[in-house]
Amino acid sequence: QVRLVESGGALVQPGGSLRLSCAASGFIFSIRTMTWHRQAPGKQRDLVASITSSGSTNYADSVKGRFTISRDNAKKMVYLQMNSLKPEDTAVYYCEVVVGTRNFWGQGTQVTVSS
Repeated sequence: QVRLVESGGALVQPGGSLRLSCAASGFIFSIRTMTWHRQAPGKQRDLVASITSSGSTNYADSVKGRFTISRDNAKKMVYLQMNSLKPEDTAVYYCEVVVGTRNFWGQGTQVTVSS
């Protein structure tokens, strides 16, 4: 019923910026938590940032001060503004939304930070 599509991933140089977007489609009554995760090869999938329906945000310590999560409830989208990117930010970034009591994942978008 719900499909998530991430976009915005690219190859950027250290110190650069990217803005990731995640669009939700299908029948959606209400989106609770919207979350960005990332997974690098050989590493576990980690939470990057989340935002609740009330607008409360949470960030991994490694991205605090550099990344900003936001959402557009009318458009059913979540964004991740990434500034001052570091090579260690390289990963596939996935968005997750909680709709009712179910969670849905996108296919991921590749972010590569390299000179």
